[in-house]
Formats: sequence, structure tokens, C-alpha cells
Amino acid sequence: MSAFLVSFGIIFVAELGDKSQLMAMTFAARYRATTILAAIVVSTALVHLISVALGAALGEALPTRAISAVAGVAFLGFAAWTLRGDELDDEEIERSRRLVRSVFVTVAVAFFLAELGDKTMLATVTLAADHDLFGTWLGSTLGMVAADGLAIVVGQQLGARLPERAVKIGAAATFVLFGVLLLAEAF
Repeated sequence: MSAFLVSFGIIFVAELGDKSQLMAMTFAARYRATTILAAIVVSTALVHLISVALGAALGEALPTRAISAVAGVAFLGFAAWTLRGDELDDEEIERSRRLVRSVFVTVAVAFFLAELGDKTMLATVTLAADHDLFGTWLGSTLGMVAADGLAIVVGQQLGARLPERAVKIGAAATFVLFGVLLLAEAF
């Protein structure tokens, strides 16, 4: 349960203001919310399954103190990445739309590709290296879906974005907190 809660919280916060959340808002302005959400669930579950598998492999290969130190530095990097921000590029959406015709498949492919190597994937790898695998997978997947679901609601109902600066600062502060805690645990 702790792996679930930690993963859910970290990934939810990490996803706020992320490029894929902007994609969810954009798609939600054009297509049905249930289709967008279903595609996000499928692509997120797959990306986070891959992330957990990578994290488990690293967790077995590295000592716990090294994992904590690397995770602490990674989370500080995620904080900087969050403050730098992501931008949604219309070309990314157009490229994925040309690849497939189905809205579901278009959204799923776009989200899968957007999340490969993204901070939420790297955070999930880091969490899985030191926490229960199923709890990490479920928590990270649902945390991302919840954040993107929020973006869908905002995109459809309000047509406006969350206050970007406040979200970035809050997410970055959370990453700094976890990074410092992990570094303290390592040393």
C-alpha cells in the first residue's frame, strides 16, 4: 500500500503541467472525454509496466544506498525539469494523427511516445527500484491517469489551463523534498 500511495502522489504531482497533460487538454477539446481517458489508461499502463520492469532490474543489480543516492539526484533533476517546463507542439499531434485514423489509437500512440523517457517514466523506474512492483505500477499508472483526467475535465469544461507557474513551483518543490529525503537516506 505504501508503494501505491507514494507512486500515486509523486506521479500525480509530476504530471501536473507536463506535456502529456497539455496533450490531454488539447485532445479533450476535440474528442470525447471517455475515448481520450481510455487511450491514456492503456498507454500509461503499458509505459509504466515497462518502467517498473526496468526499475526492478536496476533494483536487483544495485545496492540500496546507491539506489537512494541516484534516486535523490534524479528527483532533484526532475524538479529542475519541472521548472523548465514542457511545451506542446502541434506537429507532435499532427504526426501521430497521420500515423493512424482512430481517435483511440491516435491518442494512445501519442501518449505512449510522449511518455517514453519522460520524467514520469523515469520517476516510476526510480520508485520501482526500491518499492513493491505491483503497488508502484498501479500507483504510478493511476496517478498519471488522475492528473490527465483532471486535464481532460479542465480542457472540456473550462477551456483554460491550470495556473502554470503555481503548478510548476509546487511540483518542483515536491521533487526537491523527495530528492533531499532520498539523499539523506543514502548518506
